[in-house]
Amino acid sequence: MTLDEAFRDVTAKHAQKTALFWGDEEFSYNQLHAQSLWVGEQLRTKFGVKPGDRVALWLKNCPQFVPALFGIWAAGAVAVPINNFLKPAEVVYILNDSSIDAIITDTSMAEGVTKVQVDRATVRALNIEEIPSNAPTEKAAARHRTESDLAVIIYTSGTTGRPKGAMLAHSNLLHNVTSCRKVLELVGEDRIVVLLPMFHSFMLTVGILLPALIGGSIVLIKSVHPPKNIVQEIIRHRATILPAVPQFFRMLTHGGLPPDMPLRLCISGGAPLPGEILREFTAKFPIPLLEGYGLSEASPVVSFNPIRGPWKAGSIGVPIHDVQVSIQNDSGQMLPPNTTGEVCVRGGNVMQGYWKQPQETASAIRNGWLLTGDIGHVDEDGYFYITDRKKDMLLVNGINVYPREIEEVLYKFPGVKEVAVIGVADSRKGEQPIAFVAPSDGVQLDVAAILAYLRERLADYKTPKRIILLPSLPRNATGKILKTSLRQHPL
Repeated sequence: MTLDEAFRDVTAKHAQKTALFWGDEEFSYNQLHAQSLWVGEQLRTKFGVKPGDRVALWLKNCPQFVPALFGIWAAGAVAVPINNFLKPAEVVYILNDSSIDAIITDTSMAEGVTKVQVDRATVRALNIEEIPSNAPTEKAAARHRTESDLAVIIYTSGTTGRPKGAMLAHSNLLHNVTSCRKVLELVGEDRIVVLLPMFHSFMLTVGILLPALIGGSIVLIKSVHPPKNIVQEIIRHRATILPAVPQFFRMLTHGGLPPDMPLRLCISGGAPLPGEILREFTAKFPIPLLEGYGLSEASPVVSFNPIRGPWKAGSIGVPIHDVQVSIQNDSGQMLPPNTTGEVCVRGGNVMQGYWKQPQETASAIRNGWLLTGDIGHVDEDGYFYITDRKKDMLLVNGINVYPREIEEVLYKFPGVKEVAVIGVADSRKGEQPIAFVAPSDGVQLDVAAILAYLRERLADYKTPKRIILLPSLPRNATGKILKTSLRQHPL
């Protein structure tokens, strides 16, 4: 079964149910499904899109993202979600690399589309404003696609270099949806909040596919500014599940939640959840805040703290249903508990490989295991922990130093809002850690006081050589701090 066929079957059971809330508007399953078939028909007949062709989704968050996505699959094509925060020059790389055949966008992106020059013939754009609100029910054309066929090419965020296209089959995403449904104990009455970018793999699976394929509902936040709008929308539409990045939960902790909040579960993903944010949130609210872990190459969810516990602070939890996680050394040997190595993943959620990059694929998948590039360990109870990115690890006098350990200590210093630690070359020690720190609003930080604080709590070789104060740290659209940008900062 393909993803669009699964959506068709759910629609048959829940035709008039609200599938998506958007401010004052509500979209039923029947309405979204009819729109998706309309999109698929347009792609086939007017754009000449054939099964296996790539179609880009260059959209901001909007209700039409859903029928556009399923419409691409209804045409038998492959969806290529584009980060709408990218500049045209950055988009060109992805469009050329994936050999795009068409783009689905909106009129607000028209200027960007005109600036996009691709290597092949002019790429035509379908604007979502053309999608009729009440599309006639089309009959899906036969296109002989199976669940082993390619469904999505998700481009990695490029925090460590040029983006690579992770190839996800229909089966990869269906596998992840099934696993997530089981571990989160989701039912059709659940309503999942979508406030993060819909182009990101986290929202694509957890925010769109998960509710759409179980008969649940999407609460798509219309305006995230000011933040109180989000809380009001959650209450108004009785949302039950809130996936977000750690920074949003920190903001909620400082801003507070009203007593009639309908949420039953908060999920932190997209970036590591600092222990201090978890402690603050848990102390203030009765709603569980559980950290999960994933990456685009794994569709993306890999592990999650059990919904019924026990929960372990600082842990990314245990593998989700039907997924294996191990800690391995560079030779591929399995390491025992409490031994640091690379986090590796195996299961039906693991990608087919990187688009047109066989060497990168061979480097990323070893004996069926996806090498995540994350360093961590597993404890005696089977709970996994991420220590750092493999490429971020420092060697100070030949000793491994993990930036996240330093960052966790820095987050505990009063008045610190954001931190990031990178390594710089040092002629005597090989590398030295440098810390970038952003203060909370209205706070003035003392660098000497921070260094004194760190020296009391960290070994000398782990203590940053310098503390650099910035108003805020650079982030990508999904909330990850861009250490590549910080490495270019004048020291």
